[in-house]
Amino acid sequence: MTENQLVLTPEEQAILDGKSGEVLAKAMKSIVLYGEAFGATHLVDIVGDQHFVTSFGANTIKPYFAMMQELIDAGLKTKNPFTVDPRPIEYEAVNASPIVKLVFNLVFGKQAVYEKQLRALGLKNDNAFTCTCYFPEVGNTPKRGAMLAWSESSAVVYANSILGARTNRNSAGIDVLCAILGKAPCFGFLTDEGRRATWKIEVKTSQKPNAQLLGSAIGLKVMEAVPYITGLERFLGSEMNPTVEAFLKDMGAATASNGAVGLYHVEKITPEAKDLGEKLLAPGYQTYVIDDAELERVYQSYPVLWKNLDAEPQRIFIGCPHLNRTQLEGWIERISGALKAAGQTRTKMPVALSTPPDIADIFRKDPAMKARLEAMNVSITTICPLMYMNNPLAATAPIATNSNKLRTYSTARFYLDEDIVELMVTGTVKKGEKAQ
Repeated sequence: MTENQLVLTPEEQAILDGKSGEVLAKAMKSIVLYGEAFGATHLVDIVGDQHFVTSFGANTIKPYFAMMQELIDAGLKTKNPFTVDPRPIEYEAVNASPIVKLVFNLVFGKQAVYEKQLRALGLKNDNAFTCTCYFPEVGNTPKRGAMLAWSESSAVVYANSILGARTNRNSAGIDVLCAILGKAPCFGFLTDEGRRATWKIEVKTSQKPNAQLLGSAIGLKVMEAVPYITGLERFLGSEMNPTVEAFLKDMGAATASNGAVGLYHVEKITPEAKDLGEKLLAPGYQTYVIDDAELERVYQSYPVLWKNLDAEPQRIFIGCPHLNRTQLEGWIERISGALKAAGQTRTKMPVALSTPPDIADIFRKDPAMKARLEAMNVSITTICPLMYMNNPLAATAPIATNSNKLRTYSTARFYLDEDIVELMVTGTVKKGEKAQ
């Protein structure tokens, strides 16, 4: 046995030795090798429902589908039900044209087959497609200290930071194998030492910062490190509620996509920071001050990938990651109020508000709400905007968003919330307020 090898229990060793079948042995070997690569000393039991990042039936990931089928053919299922990231397509909600539908069907031609595999392996239900599985309406909300093996970056950082659960940012496939075994290698964020902060972020803005922009600044600076953030309690208070959770969700998603943050602590707000305060800071930590000028510098650094910088966007996406119910209601009222103030009834371009299926159903089943949204040119959708933008035709269109994650991974153009509302109402943003 080499020095790097992790120690297995007799039960785990028996699985590795093939006592429970060849396929489960292969799964265990994969997890052991993965753990050893990161210096894990042992495996831990994972609890509760798991969450997978791969939700799309793209024709390009055939080996992944083959692995899934091998697990299913061996009669294996996950230890607990699981949720999965959003579906890539929902034609009616985005009013897809026939040619766009054709391209989607080519890109995601295995969607129906893959969803059948997910159900066979233990999918929670047909509404379990969302990147925000931790919302109460969805019901996959881990408890503090729960060991997990999640993979979706925005869900990982939320679970670790806001809920105080423990999960590394695992890869697609590894998440599935861990859920099958009910085990995860113990390293990184699963350990006390791995959760200490090596950066102190001092927020010194004159007003509440934009969550997406703040998260972007933090992620770009610290990359994969753990930041300890001070100064936000001035704007957020010290108690969790849906509004604070939404701010931290969006900030965290930006830290994870613009950098690779999997855990942050916010002084006086997040659970571990409340308990331990600056004791979470590791010796030799670095400091980064974020003020108004620094946020403006970050904002102006974003590239614009539209061919025509003065184009009116063909569509606006709000909700990457998915909106919680408070956010969804807030955006509906905000859009309605802006239109009324301008003496208008409809936005200049279609606006898609992305939210989990369980929340979307509440609004879609209300005839009055459905009519109100249609009249405003607004739709509620459950898709992943990132997957929508994977369609080559969609990628060439001028799409606007207030999501730093969507901006980072696509050709969508980022606007601050107040600017994107102006865009909806007027079709443009005043000169000097655009991201350059």
